[in-house]
Amino acid sequence: MNGIKTVLLLGAMSGLLLWGGQALGGQKGLVMAFGFAVLMNFASYFFSDKIALSMYSAQPVSRSANPHIYDRIGPMTEELTRRMGLPMPKLWVIPDHSPNAFATGRNPQHASVAVTAGILELMNDRELEGVIAHELGHVKHRDILISSVAATIGAAITMLGRMAFWFGGSRSRDDEGNSSPLAGLAMLILAPIAATIIQMAISRTREYSADAAAAKYTGSPDGLISGLRKLESFSKRIPMDASPATAHMFIIKPFTGQALMSLFSTHPATEKRIAALEALRGEPTWSHSAVN
Repeated sequence: MNGIKTVLLLGAMSGLLLWGGQALGGQKGLVMAFGFAVLMNFASYFFSDKIALSMYSAQPVSRSANPHIYDRIGPMTEELTRRMGLPMPKLWVIPDHSPNAFATGRNPQHASVAVTAGILELMNDRELEGVIAHELGHVKHRDILISSVAATIGAAITMLGRMAFWFGGSRSRDDEGNSSPLAGLAMLILAPIAATIIQMAISRTREYSADAAAAKYTGSPDGLISGLRKLESFSKRIPMDASPATAHMFIIKPFTGQALMSLFSTHPATEKRIAALEALRGEPTWSHSAVN
């Protein structure tokens, strides 16, 4: 299902690009937009994880790179992947004091889990295990491809919208079609909104599923409940310089104060997520099923 959604997302964004290209540049603009769409689709599928990680200056975590961090999160991640039947993902740390985390990659074999320095400082091991289990839940449910693709496309569309604002009405009168001086403004406003609406459509229910997976495979919802409460509080105290195009990737919506970020929430309310987790108390977990 997520594979079909990814194809539809790429198609929708490609169509938006082609429309914008023709509106701004006529036939030549359409050809240029088509070329960019092909390039964008290729990069979104194969390199979206690398693009997302580079946007936040993520650094690798392994026994040789950042071993002090690996000693803390590596063993718990290895144990969780064993329980979930997943390959070990690459681990990354983001040098940001705002507490948050996300998973990315095109499939479980090419998955990465990134945590901020702030979340390592804020959380105890039980809470951190819940957060990592949540991100691995996205990997297990194969949410990460469409999430990563949406982030890459959203960033590209936003950038093109800003470029279109400056060049929208400047094409030559000799070009085919009529000049559209308002096309640039339309792209500036509509393109980021269109990208964000699509992100909203793919993001809300999957957070509940990843939360439930964390509760199941850690043996209790309590660690993630405590972690979400801390994230809700401290992410507002310590804002993160995050792009609206990537907001849906994080375990909790980054608080930045940007107008676009506040207008379009890509996550369910934290209190609703906590209520759903509390309702899972007493449900079968990995530890119970392993014993039985």
